[in-house]
Amino acid sequence: MTKPFAITLDVGSSLANHTGAWRQERPVYVDLTPPCAHACPAMEDPQKWLYAAEDGSYEQAWRTLVESNPFPAIMGRVCYHPCETACNRTFLDEAVGINAVERFLGDHAIEQGWTLPAPATTTGYHVLVVGAGPTGLSAAYQLRRLGHDVTVRDSSPKPGGMMRYGIPAYRLPRNVLDAEVARIIDLGITLELGRRVDDVLAAMAEGFDAVFLAVGAQLGKRAYVPAGEAARIVDAVSMLHDVAQGEPPLLGRRVVVYGGGNTAVDAARTAKRLGATDAVIVYRRTRDRMPAHDSEMAEALEEGVVVKWLSTVAHADAGHLRVERMELDESGFPQPTGEFEDLEADSLVLALGQESDLTLVDDVPDVALSDGSVQVDSSFMTGHPGIFAGGDVVPAQRTVTVGVGHGARAARAIDAWLRQSPVAEPTEAPIAEYASLNTWYYADAPHAVRPRLEAARRTSGFEEVVQGLDAETAAYEARRCMSCGNCFECDNCYGVCPDNAVIKLGPGMRFEIDYDYCKGCGICVAECPSGSILMVPEPR
Repeated sequence: MTKPFAITLDVGSSLANHTGAWRQERPVYVDLTPPCAHACPAMEDPQKWLYAAEDGSYEQAWRTLVESNPFPAIMGRVCYHPCETACNRTFLDEAVGINAVERFLGDHAIEQGWTLPAPATTTGYHVLVVGAGPTGLSAAYQLRRLGHDVTVRDSSPKPGGMMRYGIPAYRLPRNVLDAEVARIIDLGITLELGRRVDDVLAAMAEGFDAVFLAVGAQLGKRAYVPAGEAARIVDAVSMLHDVAQGEPPLLGRRVVVYGGGNTAVDAARTAKRLGATDAVIVYRRTRDRMPAHDSEMAEALEEGVVVKWLSTVAHADAGHLRVERMELDESGFPQPTGEFEDLEADSLVLALGQESDLTLVDDVPDVALSDGSVQVDSSFMTGHPGIFAGGDVVPAQRTVTVGVGHGARAARAIDAWLRQSPVAEPTEAPIAEYASLNTWYYADAPHAVRPRLEAARRTSGFEEVVQGLDAETAAYEARRCMSCGNCFECDNCYGVCPDNAVIKLGPGMRFEIDYDYCKGCGICVAECPSGSILMVPEPR
């Protein structure tokens, strides 16, 4: 009986060694962009440091993390983790607790006394950074890493910007803030506190080669509220600033906060901690349209903060407010109804937005301003050569995470401008989609829940509300990462290949495919958990 042709070939014959010639498609290993990395405004790649943290290599994970973000302990507390919103694991069970692991790594680094690597050899260039908030310090850190001399000037007595003077201590303990800021300054950055920059051109003329404006948005937005002469009205930004300086204002027992953002929620929660029996937020829209983050609002409600939805302050006077009920029109815009209600209130706190003090560029005609923001190009440079700006002073979302990302990107641009070289913008590979993963290999593993202080204990002081993970739980959470779009050497492709065409290159080296033996069956692609192997047309 004649045997089928395919099995009459002797091993080692030329045809047996070149079965790949029959393929229509071939598998290739790829490195895709994890959705968490794509969503991070600070340009972190969480997948990289989560991979290191899985087996307890915490220092390696931390050092990978701080290449892009020098504030892991801070960001692990105040970032609203868009990375987790984008996480593919949400389609399986729950998002990986990226933010919680980030905080653990940051706290662990402080406990262990880990220091940042020494900067590169000095370039001889000197950059002035105006503002010691997250954007300015991020830029200073990256510029120093690149070898530039950096001076940071800030009008406040302590560094941190809105991280110190806008975020309450129950969300960001000051010892954590101080530790991560000091670690950056220790790289050799000159920090000049209590020194306001009123004229950026005059400052630049002192011998600086470039200036980066990162003054933040530390002014409460002015808004007209009809009020009697005896009404006590303060703005939320000033209130939080005074509390941070240890000089809390006298608000009384009944406090009304007007606004719907995170600052309004922080103001109301702070009022409770200052002794207010009643803290009421008056907001013109409904909760689903509130810009404040859900987690902050949920904690505020647990602490006894009350919200008057669909309401606006019509008049303020000593001891009481008049509030008008609103209703949303078809476009979602609030409209007055003519229905009023009186509230008892010892003080009214306005939290209607923030703006930057841009008087330092008043005499710079080629720095364009629009709607209270500095206009910059894609490299964060203003219309004046050598003057850059980022963070709250440019049109963007105002968060610590965005500020850190702006600082890092601006530092690269300043470095390129000083060296008269093009900005090396990183290219992003396609995003790893959930559909490309083989989730059969991932067991259901709900995320670790971070403990919180009981609501009854919170309002008695400024003790931190959200607690961190321990080492064991952090490692568990890191292992929940599915390594979307990137090989993690699980050996599946090596084990399932019927032709032994997958070659192991050694730990950390991944694999390669011997196309002389590969038939293009695609089993490796189908069985790859992370979607890091794709079938592509056979080249002809």
